[in-house]
Amino acid sequence: MDYELAIEDTPETVPGGTGILLLHPSIGETDRIDTDFFKTDTDHFLVISTRTTAREVEQKIEHYEVDESRATILDTLSIERGYSRRSADNIYYVAAPDDLDAIVEKTRQFLESHDGKLRFSVDSVTEMAYYADEDRAYEATKALLELLDEYDAVGLFHLSKEVHDQETLDRFRGLFDGVVDLAEDGSVTTDF
Repeated sequence: MDYELAIEDTPETVPGGTGILLLHPSIGETDRIDTDFFKTDTDHFLVISTRTTAREVEQKIEHYEVDESRATILDTLSIERGYSRRSADNIYYVAAPDDLDAIVEKTRQFLESHDGKLRFSVDSVTEMAYYADEDRAYEATKALLELLDEYDAVGLFHLSKEVHDQETLDRFRGLFDGVVDLAEDGSVTTDF
């Protein structure tokens, strides 16, 4: 199954199983790319958020006019921070951003329980590495990429260029089929 991509300077379509690494300078401009990724050719999508709460993700989806009925959110922050949790069919919770096994398992549950064209984003791998550690984040990223293959889905993984050294960036880059490199000025270069 092929998926259309609505990200500038990327191939028109990519096959299911494709993992895309989004290298970015700061978090600001990533919302545009993330939401463009979800808007096109998608029946259901999962936002794995290690950076913001479910409520903040919902606001982003609404602001960028993405179809909310297709969205599921995995909130990894609310429990740890003691925020109130709203019970909803489209929101999953795990205890903390370093509970990487639970993140992978909840992602599998989402992919198993939805049909059609499926996408997910990980916002962000940098936060996973911050809360867990780099090696565990790397292994979790590999496990999530395997799920893309298994379920013929596509995924977008955020990684901050400002936080990691070049060796780390290259290590993660080696896992992915495509790289979208976002510059400070909002311009994009890609390598697929």
